[in-house]
Amino acid sequence: MAEKGTSTSPLTIVQLLLGMALFGSATPLSKIIGAHFPVFTASFLRMAIACLVLAPFAWWLTDRFARVQRSDWWVICAIAAFGMVGFTATMLFGMRLTTGVIGSTIMSATPAVTAAAAVLVFGAAMNWRKAGALVLAVVGIAAINLLRAGGSGESQAPLLGAALVATAVCFEAAYTLLSRKLSDGISSLETTLAASVVAAPLFVVLALAFDPQPFDLSGGSTGAWIALAFWGGATGGLAPVLWYNGVRQAPGALTAGAMAVMPLSALTLSYVLLGEAFHWPHLIGFGLVFAGLVLMIVEHSRSHE
Repeated sequence: MAEKGTSTSPLTIVQLLLGMALFGSATPLSKIIGAHFPVFTASFLRMAIACLVLAPFAWWLTDRFARVQRSDWWVICAIAAFGMVGFTATMLFGMRLTTGVIGSTIMSATPAVTAAAAVLVFGAAMNWRKAGALVLAVVGIAAINLLRAGGSGESQAPLLGAALVATAVCFEAAYTLLSRKLSDGISSLETTLAASVVAAPLFVVLALAFDPQPFDLSGGSTGAWIALAFWGGATGGLAPVLWYNGVRQAPGALTAGAMAVMPLSALTLSYVLLGEAFHWPHLIGFGLVFAGLVLMIVEHSRSHE
């Protein structure tokens, strides 16, 4: 039976699944973009494209920041610094060095890392499901790195790349935890738009300071430009709109279950877009982390109940 005031209509389900699938595409796309564009320049373009996509939705679907409190703006600045700048930069640098499969596996650990951080930062209760998810995530990531086979995808320094992607997961967890500090007067859609606007000029400064050839886009192929446009417009703009709109209508169990689509999308697209060959260690490592994700889905479902 659906929860009171919720919907399990086909449109709601499609919004949740498509939103998560688009979020998952960011991992293999990051490898393509990082190989063709300067990191901070590409990150600025992502923010700019995302803002163009998000702005009309924020205009029509929200109160346009009318109920935002002053304290919210400090939280938004922190979200921009950690969840936008920190996450995007470490993800791009990390995916330059490791494979799409390894990156996708590590990103699958985000719910478990977020839950562990909530225990440390906010004193949230720890239980066997959260602890088990974190252990499975650590073991799975170790397995896919230690058991990786030769030729499993082009990578220059897979362990360093894996460490950077793991850092990106921590920044993503920071984004989620910081969002809990926002007042009820600001929606998730407004938060995403505001954080993107704040992050854009920060990336301009970082590009001028650290990119070898700032704002030089001559190295981008047609495929890389398509990846960059999709990365900004779909994963940075459209995905939050679909996901947050679906979450507002869906029962908690459906929302939690849809989380499983993101890592599956990331892994599948790593094979399709990056041409990485399948090896059994992939299945072992990803399977362990995904089992941990299932535990977190159960945990989220129970908390909603």
